[in-house]
Amino acid sequence: MSTYGQFCPVAKAMEVLDERWTLLIVRELLSGSSRFNEIRRGVPRMSPALLAKRLRTLERAGVVERREELGAVGYRLTTSGLELSEVVEALGRWGLRWIGELGVSDLDPHLLMWDMRRTVPVSAWPRERTVVAFDFTDVEPRQARWWMCVNGSDVDVCDSDPGHEIAAWLRTTLRGLTEVWRGDRLWTDLLADPATSLDATGRARRELPAWLGRSALAAVPRP
Repeated sequence: MSTYGQFCPVAKAMEVLDERWTLLIVRELLSGSSRFNEIRRGVPRMSPALLAKRLRTLERAGVVERREELGAVGYRLTTSGLELSEVVEALGRWGLRWIGELGVSDLDPHLLMWDMRRTVPVSAWPRERTVVAFDFTDVEPRQARWWMCVNGSDVDVCDSDPGHEIAAWLRTTLRGLTEVWRGDRLWTDLLADPATSLDATGRARRELPAWLGRSALAAVPRP
């Protein structure tokens, strides 16, 4: 681990945290991921080898604890790591307020659907199994279609048709849905956009925005 050679507490903290991807791994652990592959889904452009290296570094620093349960390896934040929640949330709020521009490389359907999967308000969904399909019109065909299935408290997303009846089919741009999820646009604005179509009837048409919700930071006020 490289050092800044300063006694300043900020410098000492950054010796642990300023390596590429490190705080995003902490973000994933704070969001509930605990298995290696779960963490990878939240950082899909990070190589497995680098993820393993960063986890070892965080373990040595006392931020992450590696545990084996029932033959499976899991990771969880220590007391030290959990204190970083305030840091991660503050960075997220700052990023939304002051770094608003999204480049093409920032748009990733895998990451968007994974983030939605773990935070959709399942209590707003029907009690029976309900499937919402997504068709991103600005994404290459092999990554354009996704399905979200909510059954009770279980949420799953996949990039192949699960074969169940579809309650709503949302066709829109990946950029548009990402902007809604981040809080940059309103659901009403997206659904009124000519680039968006919603194939649904009854409850699904009325309540889809409430079913999908927005990210935890979407309400952060912009300057």
